[in-house]
Amino acid sequence: MKNRSNRRSFLKKSAAATLSAPLLMSLEEYALAAQESAPSPLPAASPSTSTLPTGAIGKVKLSRVICGGNLINGYAHSRDLIYVSTLLKHYFTDDKIMETWALCEQHGINTMILHPAEAQAVSLYEKYRARGGRIQYLAQIGPTRDDLKTEVKRAQDAGAVGAFLLGNLSDTWTREGDVKSIGQLLSIIKDHGLIAGVAAHELRTVQAVEKAGFAPDFYMKTLHDTNYWSKRRPDQMKEVIDNYAADNYWCMDPKETIAYMSELQRPWIAYKVLAAGAIQPKAGFRHAFENGADFITVGMFDFQIAEDVAVANEVLKVTQNRERIWLG
Repeated sequence: MKNRSNRRSFLKKSAAATLSAPLLMSLEEYALAAQESAPSPLPAASPSTSTLPTGAIGKVKLSRVICGGNLINGYAHSRDLIYVSTLLKHYFTDDKIMETWALCEQHGINTMILHPAEAQAVSLYEKYRARGGRIQYLAQIGPTRDDLKTEVKRAQDAGAVGAFLLGNLSDTWTREGDVKSIGQLLSIIKDHGLIAGVAAHELRTVQAVEKAGFAPDFYMKTLHDTNYWSKRRPDQMKEVIDNYAADNYWCMDPKETIAYMSELQRPWIAYKVLAAGAIQPKAGFRHAFENGADFITVGMFDFQIAEDVAVANEVLKVTQNRERIWLG
């Protein structure tokens, strides 16, 4: 291996000399030199090679599985492992992000989550679309209550098909008694021609929005089973509710959520369905779809996409006759 490496280094350094003596270099040597000097091509989006059931929210057709945005944005819920987000930022280079989007398309995922406030992410998405990529995105927005319009306009300008209020903000505004701001934001999103949603970790957020009569186009509500070893103990729950400091519990009310959503006739995108990697996809996907979710959002590495889609297709076949009707 060392000899081969030295040989490549020598070939690269002497590439100019070979132009004057082409007969002295074999075809293999030319190829080795070219591999060292030529940049790797960016991945191009390919036509879909597999299918995934879809549904519609308003005028927008979405795959039942949606690619989450945290991994690509370089953030991961990692419990006590403080290095994971940094690791993701090193793994998800621009090329790798576009490769991941292309793989989503190839396997029938037509929608992903993106934060339009991140200029680099939007620029990369524009580049991907310019190369022929077709994946669409729902914008996760986090406006201030003093300026509800700027992020919505940014999402519209960046080609989003819909927008939803970040769950942490929805929960906080609700806890502070300011559901009115959520309603105002929903109206602004709709006025910009986008489907409008509210994300929430806490069921009371969904209940408060419904009670106020704001009628979002969809909800994003966390849902997962609590049968995993790192879940929070009951005496730790106040920490979660007060400031989200505990990074290992995302659906504190699964049974109540399932019961409430079963009566709510609005499309539901479930997220955190794997409790940030603590639950196997087959179990997490089934729990979500079987208990009423119309779509699921899942953070995926490129090497997980094919398997996750295969699992989702298998689960969707056996959950078609569930109790809650399919919306969208």
